[in-house]
Amino acid sequence: MLTLAFDTATSVATSALLEGGSVLGERTGTPARLLEDVDELLSLADAEPSELRQIVVGTGPGSFTGLRMGLAASRTLALALDVKVAGVSTLDALAAGAPAALPVIDARRREVFTLIDGKPVAASPSDLDTTVFQGRICVGDGAVRYREVLEAAGAEIPPDESELHLPRASVHARLATDFGPAELIEPIYVRAPDADKARRP
Repeated sequence: MLTLAFDTATSVATSALLEGGSVLGERTGTPARLLEDVDELLSLADAEPSELRQIVVGTGPGSFTGLRMGLAASRTLALALDVKVAGVSTLDALAAGAPAALPVIDARRREVFTLIDGKPVAASPSDLDTTVFQGRICVGDGAVRYREVLEAAGAEIPPDESELHLPRASVHARLATDFGPAELIEPIYVRAPDADKARRP
């Protein structure tokens, strides 16, 4: 069974093609070239789009635009290929890719997305209780961006180039369990998009 998985919630988009539990190929790129990466994965595996049986998409939190691109791609492909879709939190995938690590995603506005008691939150890293980070390995682009702040709070950050900072799509595929209609997949925003705030009186 061929599974296509991708995540476009951060500045680095990841995609993967799996057959059963075996990874046939993985790509890292930008959200804007997601479909090109998918096409390359299929070509290298000598597979046709019609052979896909399920799709897994990252649901964030992360960039509003990136999230919408990923969800739109999953819905378009699901409709065209008549396959079901599962959503997986980008934070959960980061955590699963580095067991016991705390996922930290750059949320812009001088904030990060992370997990507190298993729930996604958005906050300034300097405003979070230092016990959240003390003795923890932190991974994700937020951990890289706020390395000094997090290390001062007692966290350990892998080198900037470490793949542990990427929400790998192959991990998304392994975490996915609940497949259904693509239109039922909801993004995890955590906070209102900038555009919504700008419209408020």
